[in-house]
Amino acid sequence: MTVNQKGIFQQPGQGSSYWVLGDLYTFKAVGEDTGQAYALVEIIVQPQSGTPPHIHSHEDEAFYIQQGELEFQLDEQIILATPGTFLHSPKGQLHRFTNIGLEPAKLLCWVTPAGLEKFFIEVGVPVLERMSSPTVSPADIEKVLAAASRYGLEIILPPTESSGVV
Repeated sequence: MTVNQKGIFQQPGQGSSYWVLGDLYTFKAVGEDTGQAYALVEIIVQPQSGTPPHIHSHEDEAFYIQQGELEFQLDEQIILATPGTFLHSPKGQLHRFTNIGLEPAKLLCWVTPAGLEKFFIEVGVPVLERMSSPTVSPADIEKVLAAASRYGLEIILPPTESSGVV
């Protein structure tokens, strides 16, 4: 990446990358590059993978689908997002996405203002080579849940089944 008075320039494949719960997050711009105005992340979402339902208290997110089919939820609305689809989720809105296709999906995610990229870096695993997606362990999920509140994230977990004990 080149940063100068004229802006940021990244070639395809450039940017620091992290595996976040099995999906590949590549940072095209982080807060330090943009005066904290925004961060831009390219996300490659594996089939049947995605984010849990969650709410941001600090930032808006916008998404632009480049390839694949993703199911998005914005509050109660379910949307099929295909290449060329743009979605905006303001802070405070419940949202999630899932790759419903058989191939990896790719999207761009703008986070405004910047800061959430630090969460992804904290909970992710740095990619040293373009290896295949690692298996997600319960420890990985616990790491995400433990860090979420420090970044103003509320992750909505599915209800647990009752044990049947009275």
